[in-house]
Amino acid sequence: MKRSPALLPRGLAAAAVCAVWALSAASAASAATGATLPPAAPSVPVTDTMHGVAVNDPYRNLEDVKNPQTRQWLDAQGAYATEQLARIDGRDTLARRIEALSRDAGDLVREVTRMPGGHLFYLKRPAGQSQFMLVMRTSLRGAERVLVDPQALARKTGIPHAINYFAPSWDGRTLAYGISAGGSEDASLHLMDTASGKALRSPIERVPEGSLHWTPEGRYLAFTRLRALPPGAPETETYMDTSVLLLDRARPRRSPRPLFGPLVNPGLRLDRLDVGEVTFVPGSRHMIARTTDTTVPEGKLFVAPVSALRTASGKRPVPWRAIAGPSDKITALQLRGDTLYLRTYAGAPRGRVLALDLRQPDLARAVELVPEPAKGVLQGFDLGREALYAEVLEGFNTRVLRYPLAATVAAPGAGAGAGSGVDVAPDLPGSTFLLPDAAHAFHDVLVGTSSWTAPSRIHLVRADGTRRDTGLRNNPMPPGAPEVEVTETLVPSHDGALVPLAVLHRKGLVLDGSNPTLLVGYGSYGHTIEARFDPRSLAWFERGGVLALANPRGSGAFGDPWYRAGFKATKSNTWKDGIACARWLVDKRYASPATLGIWGTSAGGIFVGRAVTSAPDLFAAAIFDVGVMDAVRAEDSANGITNISEFGSVKNASEFPALLEMSTYHHIEPGTAYPAVLLIHGLNDPRVEVWNSAKAAARLQASSTSGKPVLLRLDSQAGHGIGSTAQQGVSKLADIYAFLLWQFGKTTATP
Repeated sequence: MKRSPALLPRGLAAAAVCAVWALSAASAASAATGATLPPAAPSVPVTDTMHGVAVNDPYRNLEDVKNPQTRQWLDAQGAYATEQLARIDGRDTLARRIEALSRDAGDLVREVTRMPGGHLFYLKRPAGQSQFMLVMRTSLRGAERVLVDPQALARKTGIPHAINYFAPSWDGRTLAYGISAGGSEDASLHLMDTASGKALRSPIERVPEGSLHWTPEGRYLAFTRLRALPPGAPETETYMDTSVLLLDRARPRRSPRPLFGPLVNPGLRLDRLDVGEVTFVPGSRHMIARTTDTTVPEGKLFVAPVSALRTASGKRPVPWRAIAGPSDKITALQLRGDTLYLRTYAGAPRGRVLALDLRQPDLARAVELVPEPAKGVLQGFDLGREALYAEVLEGFNTRVLRYPLAATVAAPGAGAGAGSGVDVAPDLPGSTFLLPDAAHAFHDVLVGTSSWTAPSRIHLVRADGTRRDTGLRNNPMPPGAPEVEVTETLVPSHDGALVPLAVLHRKGLVLDGSNPTLLVGYGSYGHTIEARFDPRSLAWFERGGVLALANPRGSGAFGDPWYRAGFKATKSNTWKDGIACARWLVDKRYASPATLGIWGTSAGGIFVGRAVTSAPDLFAAAIFDVGVMDAVRAEDSANGITNISEFGSVKNASEFPALLEMSTYHHIEPGTAYPAVLLIHGLNDPRVEVWNSAKAAARLQASSTSGKPVLLRLDSQAGHGIGSTAQQGVSKLADIYAFLLWQFGKTTATP
């Protein structure tokens, strides 16, 4: 383990010493750059002893973001960052180019959902507009109709609003959807009559997640709601004791009744952090309850007859029967008739699909339908009327494979699996991925495409393999866009493991070590970066930029073993893989340490932060984007406690050392020449508290001797990035690109 920073004494005297230290370090940096000073952070040091280790925290006070002194410092830091970023020559030109590229790429369409009868619901952001609207069509060729436009709310309130989720009833007559403000993700559930567009009831608060499901006949809506916390309850109680409730569409103004949860079903002995959802599908007499801790998908599964909803009450609860627990490693499910289809990595590190007859719901009797792939990772699956469709990842690309259901489900509990699947669109380049057939009602399937170099399309693929472009996505390549060259490779890491890396740049770029290069990584939760076209990145390529995207350990690039190799005690592999990729980029002369930057977002803050604190001389600049910076203190926050299953707990003596090792904040050493750092955060972030970035910024500003800037860019109307407007996205990306080019010596800053 790296040596811990020297301990500071407690009390006000220590705060004064720390403030002078910060001011001295900042003065040295200011003298080197000729820039004005960022405001020095107030410091009230705290030292905790954890499992015999003294852990120094000089900026614990910044966790209280409601404290007037802290808020004043945050406001001053944000204003300072805005001022410095505005000084960068060419920053506004970059913003205009990014905005033009976004506009020229056409309308954005996502989350397309096809319902029985052919109704389609999806989110659409027209070119030049700020936010996604919720749109419906009665068929693929039908006219669009806007159902929900958050921009109307923004115009009315002056605060940006976003659609968090939606769930149409099976007949398309009723729409449930969530709206939140200012990037907070604190959504309220709305219910609309789609014919009239009128609200059926007042919004229901504390419904942040889209785990909404309609009963087979469409009368009831099951949704998950957070408990109303008593006054003075700690933030860590936020996701405890949630309940699945049942709302009657015929009587929408009535209070919903409880259906499932720790407080609803004490006999099931659910954990307080078992957040549930209940799934239904037309044609099935069963309903499935599933739990997670909101972070890992492996939870508990239960089954009950839908008919129990008619008689269930407080005295006569639904007779749930347990099917599986976390050790069964089930990560996805689909329900059809009497059969429950399950994606699991138990006994199959790259995933497989099982079928379980719910008339005898013993998991030991489940039949393997889709075996573990010989190559690649079975990431997910869906059902149509006659086929099972699986998504298999190889490298940075996913393909959709078709397995006939008639050959696999004729007799659940007997027979062999389906064998090899058939690629539904073998001639489509790049990735193909599934768009959900919510009721498993169609003979054909909607398939989206994705690649590094071409806009996405949505195709309708028939059972015989023929297809047509639906026109739902008809995005052109922006005019004058440079031709982009892509290299996908495997980079040896510190221990010989081969790390997937994709490198993108303008065709014909000279590899002389002088190119502005940005390395991007994440590496948590098994999330894998896949090939995706973003027209805004063309602005980077036009300036000679190189974009390198890594899938370090902690991602799911090679299945569960790769994920577990960057998990808790093995987490250090995540940033060591990043460092290996950075050195490869320098060795291959894409960049040099003077022109190399690194970017990580959210849990990717561990990737970027520990790479920078482990090898500060390897990078010229870094972007810490809504990052987890203080992993030691994270579990004391609302969302942090749900991430114990991913990162560990400081209360656990065996997990604490890895948490301390992955905590960037605790590895910022005084007297170290750190690269320039741009920290980005929204003040309404519900996933990673803003104090993570605040504490890291304060410690870097006080510690770095390089003379390079450490800027804390804050947005009072943003959160974790989800729900941000198009304009917010343009401004953020322009600041990132401009900051990097400035620090790489490719542009200057106006005095």
